[in-house]
Amino acid sequence: MTDPMAKKIIVVGSTNMDMVVKTNHIPVPGETVLAGSFFMNPGGKGANQAVAVARLGGDAVFISKMGNDIFGKQSAQLLNDEGINTFYILSDNDLPSGVALITVDQTGENSIVVASGANANLHPADLENALEEIGRANIILMQLEIPMDTVLFVARYAAGNGVRVILNPAPARELSPELLSHIDIITPNKTEAEMLSGIKVTNIETAKKAAKAIHEKGVKDVVVTMGPLGAVIYQQDKIQVVPAQKMEAIDSTAAGDVFNGALAVALSEGKLLIDAVKFACEAAAISVTRMGAQSSIPYRNELIAAKIK
Repeated sequence: MTDPMAKKIIVVGSTNMDMVVKTNHIPVPGETVLAGSFFMNPGGKGANQAVAVARLGGDAVFISKMGNDIFGKQSAQLLNDEGINTFYILSDNDLPSGVALITVDQTGENSIVVASGANANLHPADLENALEEIGRANIILMQLEIPMDTVLFVARYAAGNGVRVILNPAPARELSPELLSHIDIITPNKTEAEMLSGIKVTNIETAKKAAKAIHEKGVKDVVVTMGPLGAVIYQQDKIQVVPAQKMEAIDSTAAGDVFNGALAVALSEGKLLIDAVKFACEAAAISVTRMGAQSSIPYRNELIAAKIK
């Protein structure tokens, strides 16, 4: 069983090197556009969420697999420098580290193509040494840039040990009833909510319907993130809406990851779900005002300072 005093948040997920191009608009098929700027930034949904947990005051442990290459070594060092427990990060001698090609337009919207590399080689057998740690965690946070059998394995084990499981179902994929039954909180965005519910999500009202439909598939609580529209919460047959803060968006690349990391931190501190979602929206709002993935993730004192202003 979970130690009631434990606040440890274990993030199981991907690590990528993001290669980011800033341009006026995202090209359509067959179109070539000239970009304004290019830079590389450590990323991957799992790594981004682990960094968000650490910067926002959480006790973060990260489980991932990277290539035995310069990108993997650099990412592992940067994560360690953030104060994240990297003991369970594995090195793959066969596959390279994951890479994400990201195009960001002038409104801050993005399109992303990911070459998974070593992320696709993180299998349940790799986690044997981490099971005791997983069983003693306060929260498990996962995404879908690693194999689905690994996600299910961790969710099943965590649920069996009374550990709260948050799943960020990104990238959008079909999820099995068994996996959904082990999830305490699922956090789809608009696109992912559509795939999981079968309901076209265009506004808050349709997001409410989608959240209810996802809950009826076996997930305890549902939080649909709607970008500038905020978030919709379905909990205990009750729907609540948390509005987003109005910000001048520059780059939304890691906003969802910041939201999920912040949500996990707030819940680990004993906050109610509605208050945790408010905290997560505040953190995500700051992140969209900055370029890059991990470079955009705010620190806890920045959220405090933003409230004082």
